[in-house]
Formats: sequence, structure tokens, C-alpha cells
Amino acid sequence: MAHEPHTQGISFAERRRVLAATTIGTAIEWYDYFLYAAVAGLVFKTTMFGSLEGGLATVVAFLTVGLSFLFRPLGAFLAGHYGDRVGRRVVLMVTLFAMGLATTLIGLLPTYETAGIWGPVLLIALRIIQGISAGGEWGSAVLLAVEHAPNNKRGIYGAGPQIGVPLGLLMSSAALSIMTYIAPGDAFMEWGWRIPFLISIVLVGIGYFVRRGVDESPVFSEIAERKQGEVTNPIGVLFKNFLPVVLTGALIFAGNSAVGYMTAGGYIQNYASDNVGIERSVVLNAVTVSALTWMIFTLFAGWVSDYIGRRGTYLIGFTLQAVGAAALFPLTNTGEVSKLYMALILLTIGLGLTYGQQSAMYAELFPASIRASGVSITYAFGSILGGAFAPTIAAALVGATGTTFAVSIYLVLASCIGFFCAFILRERAGIPLAPTHESRQAESHFRFQPAPETESAHVS
Repeated sequence: MAHEPHTQGISFAERRRVLAATTIGTAIEWYDYFLYAAVAGLVFKTTMFGSLEGGLATVVAFLTVGLSFLFRPLGAFLAGHYGDRVGRRVVLMVTLFAMGLATTLIGLLPTYETAGIWGPVLLIALRIIQGISAGGEWGSAVLLAVEHAPNNKRGIYGAGPQIGVPLGLLMSSAALSIMTYIAPGDAFMEWGWRIPFLISIVLVGIGYFVRRGVDESPVFSEIAERKQGEVTNPIGVLFKNFLPVVLTGALIFAGNSAVGYMTAGGYIQNYASDNVGIERSVVLNAVTVSALTWMIFTLFAGWVSDYIGRRGTYLIGFTLQAVGAAALFPLTNTGEVSKLYMALILLTIGLGLTYGQQSAMYAELFPASIRASGVSITYAFGSILGGAFAPTIAAALVGATGTTFAVSIYLVLASCIGFFCAFILRERAGIPLAPTHESRQAESHFRFQPAPETESAHVS
């Protein structure tokens, strides 16, 4: 069937409004987040951590990128708990303002030369706020989109907030690329990098305007109205009954994010400009183009997963991602601009095909009463395992070995782990999401478990 009872009566206009709100809002949040990651390698290693010797400044700058991931679980725990207790919509408004204000304040920070140790300390504090916000944003956004969707179109609807991530990367890379032309050389290091951060306050206003008119998730509304399926301690229930599912789902996302943060985490921007010698503006342009490729294939993955299933799309995606990961540094190390573009575009094809279906897949893993907690916490754990310190690990491996071969092995291995975890999961596309189907939502998740008497997963 095309609709579950809880989604009947939702107009196309309302679904379109939800899709726009979750996509645009997520793009704004990730613009803020990726902006920091890119500037950490290009600017902060000098202006905030330049007193450190040798390559240590670069490593510490990327550590501050990874540091925020350690606070994502806190944001996920808070957002999951309150998302299951008071709704998805209110969480989205809180995370939007927290991320936007922290980003704007980063644009106003004094440097180490001006304020001494207080510059880096304040930078790290604001980065922690970004991490808490990012941990809470994603789960609420994807559930608002997926739980409004017809059950045979969850993949494409869930791809909305997913394309917000590469769209945020596209926006941040484009903003920095433009500023390298407006304020080239020393001017970029002195003040040019600040402008994209300050623009965030305008984007917050846009995000608020778009999100304020969106209705609450129909799944949560049904729980609240009927008082059916309410759980006083959703996180406790999650860890007691669904820990293997959480860990498997986290490793799937880790397999994607470890590779994705080579660009989103700012490492390839720093490596290609500093180690290979490609001009900074050229690298930023290449990342901007690859973000567009990532966005297109993310949308495609969400759409095609409604036809061939989440699991099948993942297996194809991780295979292509491993190929892209293996080719990334050999192509970049040639120093040829055309091959840098080729490397990043090839990489982002696989990234997109392991990303677009994730919203729908995560939503279909957990019962309605603990779904916000399950989705948010699984995502946060996957971020830590995969993306948190991927740029730092890459920088350390290059520093220790003098080559990028070990980094390539690391990225291919991450892709293989993601492939294996997707392989062992049972296909659950189309499973009812309403609170009246909690027992079916808790049925076996893994292929090595006995199949339920009535198959809960199907592809519409």
C-alpha cells in the first residue's frame, strides 16, 4: 500500500513543506559545521595553533574537528530523549539556533596572537556547542521527513535531509572559494575567512522562517494523542533491547563517514594545497564540484532504494566507495588539477550511494516509541567511530610513513566494514512505522536470525 493510516490525510503540500524545511535546515546546520572543518586546516592551524612546532599545529587543528564528535552523543541523547518525549519539531528549532550562534561567534573570535590562550580555548568551546547541536539535529530532521512520507517513498523523502549534508559542504566550500578571490593571500588569513562564519546569522533566520510552519511528525502526534507506545526511559529500552542493532547501524555509517570526512573534514583541502602544491582556490573549487556530485548521487540512492531496497543500495554503494577510496590519493598525488577533480568526483559517487538511503533505513530499524533515540544515538556513535578523527588519523599516518598508502588502506577497510554490516542486516524497507505496529518493528533485524513468520520487510 502507498500510505499507512498515520500518513493518510497529509497533503502533498504539507509533505513538500516538510521536505523543504528538513533539507534547507540541515543544509544550514552543515554549512556551519563543514565551514569549521575546512578553515581548521587552512587557517586555524596558523592563527590559533601556530605556536606549535612542525606538523603538530595541523594535527591539533584537526583534533578540534574530531573533538566535537565526542560531544555528538550528548546531543543525540538529549535530542533522542526529548524527540521521543516532546516531539521532533522543537528539537530542530533548538539545534538550529545553537549551531548558528556558535558559528557566528567563531567569526568574531580573536586569534592566539591577539588574545593568547583564550583564542583557542573559546574556539574549542564553540566547537563543542557545534558538536552537541550536530548530534541532535540529524535524527530529528530525518524522522520528520521519513515519518511524513508514504511507506513506498521513504527513501526519496529521507534523502531530503541527507542531501542537506553535501549541500552544506557545497555552500561552505563555495563561500570560502569566493572569499579567496575577494580577499586573496594574507587578506584571507587576516579577515577573509571570517565572513562566511558571520553570514551564518542570516542563514539561521532563513532556517527559522522555513521550519516554523512545519507540523509535528504524525507518528509522534499519534503517540501523544493515544498515549500509546509512550516510554518513560527510551534510551534505557534502546540499550537493553537493541544494542546489536545500534552497533551494526553505527558501523554502517562509520564506513561512510570515515571516507566522507576526507573532504568534509577538511583533510584533502589541506593535503592537496600544502603537500601536493595545488593552489588553495583550485582545491576549494574541486571540493565544491564534488559536493554537487555527492548531492546528486545521495538523492539517487534514496530514490533507487525504494525499488531495490536499502541493503542492496548499500552493497553497491560501498563497493564503489572502496574503489573511489583506493583511487583518491594516487590521483591527487599527481598534482594534476584534472585528476584531483576526477578523484573527488569518483569518491563522491560511492559516498552518495551509501548515504541517500540512510534516513529511511535507520527509521525502519527501531520501534516508534524509541525511534528518535535509536536513530540519533546510532548516528552519533557512527560519527565517532568513522568521521570523528579520520582527518587526524590520516595526518598522523602520512606523518609517520611519509606516504598516503596507509591512508588508502584505512579508507578501503572502512568501506569493507560498512559493506559487511549492511550485508548481515535483513531488508526492512516498507515495514509499518506507526506506534500500532511496535511488535513488527521489533522483529528480527539480522539475516542469520530466524525470519519472522510474516515477513515484515518488503520493497514496494
